[in-house]
Amino acid sequence: MEISASQVKNCLLVLIQQNCVQAFSVEHPGGDEDESRRSTEYMAVFDNIIHRMRFPKFVAVVSQELDKECVELFQGLLQHGRLTLEKMIDRAKSGQEDCPAQDATRETLSKLINARFVERCPDPEPHLSPPSEEEGRARKRTKFSKVAAEPQTIEERVLAAAAPMEAKRFLTIFHTTTEEDGQKTECSFPGVGEKRKCDALESDKELGSDGSQVLWRVNVQEFMHRFRHKACVENVRERLDGGAAVALNAMLETSRSMEKKVKTDNAGPLTINTIYEEVMKGEAGRAMTLDHLRASLVMLGCERGTDESYQIDLKNIIELAQNEEVESVVLKRYGREAYRIFRLLSKANRLIETDKISSTAFVDKTETSKILFRLWKDEFLHMEKVVVTGPRQTQFLLWKVNKSTLWPHVLDEMYHAALNLNLRVAYELEKENELLNLPIEKRSGPLEKRYNRLRTVRLLLESSLMKLDDAIMLFHDF
Repeated sequence: MEISASQVKNCLLVLIQQNCVQAFSVEHPGGDEDESRRSTEYMAVFDNIIHRMRFPKFVAVVSQELDKECVELFQGLLQHGRLTLEKMIDRAKSGQEDCPAQDATRETLSKLINARFVERCPDPEPHLSPPSEEEGRARKRTKFSKVAAEPQTIEERVLAAAAPMEAKRFLTIFHTTTEEDGQKTECSFPGVGEKRKCDALESDKELGSDGSQVLWRVNVQEFMHRFRHKACVENVRERLDGGAAVALNAMLETSRSMEKKVKTDNAGPLTINTIYEEVMKGEAGRAMTLDHLRASLVMLGCERGTDESYQIDLKNIIELAQNEEVESVVLKRYGREAYRIFRLLSKANRLIETDKISSTAFVDKTETSKILFRLWKDEFLHMEKVVVTGPRQTQFLLWKVNKSTLWPHVLDEMYHAALNLNLRVAYELEKENELLNLPIEKRSGPLEKRYNRLRTVRLLLESSLMKLDDAIMLFHDF
């Protein structure tokens, strides 16, 4: 970097504060068995960097569910990355000694934590076992359990080691001073909890004297859960109908607390009565009868159990949404005939010969060959040549959609498109920098038209970026 060590340290501290970098310690074995060297290393958390462009979406979710004070505190966490309760109280007081501000900030933070919008920060420097030990544990785990699997990448291993245990992740312990009792301890566990957990963790050294030294940050995972659920519901609403969307939304709301990761394959199993109770809570579901709900669950393709419990395959819904997204790209870029050919190959999920594609898709053979080669050149199709030997040697071209290579290619194109949109926004703002710095009263006549034009262009570009981000999440996060 050709900069001083102190500058590097300050840069790393800022990046860690903004959750863009995670530190971890690694033990390097020496020549002898007793000799080892431990060093601190740093890695970029790329997902958290990408999540920064989603901050407006996060704020929109919080503003829909909680009050204005919660939104303001949440925006402070987005701005500063990590904050202690003490720093939050300082921001709320704005230099004024106001005891109610302290209690109000504690209450506001508790609301955000109870909604799972805020969580405790991970371990600042988790220890990563040497690769030999990790591989040995992975082999043992794989031998005795087919379900549990050790994270493969270094990033996954570090983040798993740094994550706080679930009992502590959303634990709030605040010590408030009162005139009658002297000191009162408030302990809260969102969801199911017990007082003994509070007693066991109350002595945690990280809490300080009043719980004000614990670092808090935005819980991105909760928002990704919600965005994934919304994507599934909207896809079902478009493919099927509103009743199926209401039934799916009820299943997702009921089973949300049971999901341990964003990419959950199934929701449920849930009994018909449990689903119906959740359906009746929403305005759209109050007119739905039990028979209508059963029909909607069948339409969704839910797996039914012996006790009339239902389980939905979320992975299949996401895959259908991904297929539709790529098919729409092919339609806009290559036309209707290319769309029919691509959709045929995508649904078949196997190699098909050129003549067969032409006859099935009702496209001229010469035009079919041109379209297939164009899609293959742009890496949307996989091609194999088969030579049949005999009295006369014949060559056949077979085509298929290879999703394992196509999906990363589509995602890469989306990243480039997002970069281009960001660069265009920056260019437009830089070009009209002088206009933006003018006072409002001086923006008249032609200057006002230029300002309105800039505002329209920026709104169009940023809304396009938000829609593109929905597609990026579909392929990268869901």
